[in-house]
Amino acid sequence: MGTMIPILMYHQVGVPAPKGTPFRGLTVAVKDFQRQMTWLSRLGYKGVSMADLMPYLSGEKRGKVVGITFDDGYCNVLEHAAPILNRLGFTSTNYFVADQLGGSNVWDHGIGVPPSPLMTADQIRKWAAAGQEVGSHTLDHPHLPLLGDEQALHQMRQSKAVLESIVDREVSAFCYPYGDESMRLRQLAREAGYANATTTARGLAKPTDDVFGLPRVTVARSTHIVRFLQKCLTRLEERKGGRG
Repeated sequence: MGTMIPILMYHQVGVPAPKGTPFRGLTVAVKDFQRQMTWLSRLGYKGVSMADLMPYLSGEKRGKVVGITFDDGYCNVLEHAAPILNRLGFTSTNYFVADQLGGSNVWDHGIGVPPSPLMTADQIRKWAAAGQEVGSHTLDHPHLPLLGDEQALHQMRQSKAVLESIVDREVSAFCYPYGDESMRLRQLAREAGYANATTTARGLAKPTDDVFGLPRVTVARSTHIVRFLQKCLTRLEERKGGRG
């Protein structure tokens, strides 16, 4: 089967919203995140960003790696996850919504998800200065399949340009909001100048996968450590949709 690499998908790391709140489970407790990263390190795995992961996926590099990604660019990831990653020498990719920097998850407010602050431009620079990767999650987190090609391409290209101007380095990683993607959108992501793109399809990334449609492994609040390690270390995960 060859190389199979888990790409973990996180959203928030911190204190969850009140019980009954939609998508409350996408906030992982700090102690749980620390336990997960510590166990990966103990077992000889290195957490890597998408940029660092690609040579392993292509076979140019060999080693025990796990991709680590965060969707949306929440402040609590900088506050709680970054110090843990830095301490272990891990890298990761955070996908930022370029028109909501310093704002909040407005795309979720209508379904009852409480506001949670997103990183400002200065905080994104701190994230990048710590060796973590800046990726794009579009300008304002739309459902891309509902947009025409020009609008979708604008969302991809312009968000890339905004983020590159902030960190003064190339932004090569893209993530489809809500996991909404298609062969058309994959082609547009390629045209926009990205090197890879992740989805919310469940599974381990394989060398034969389209690098503009890479699956991920969702890590939720309820994912206890044994299940977490099973997700990371088992060779097959069923492919289903998730949230992005």
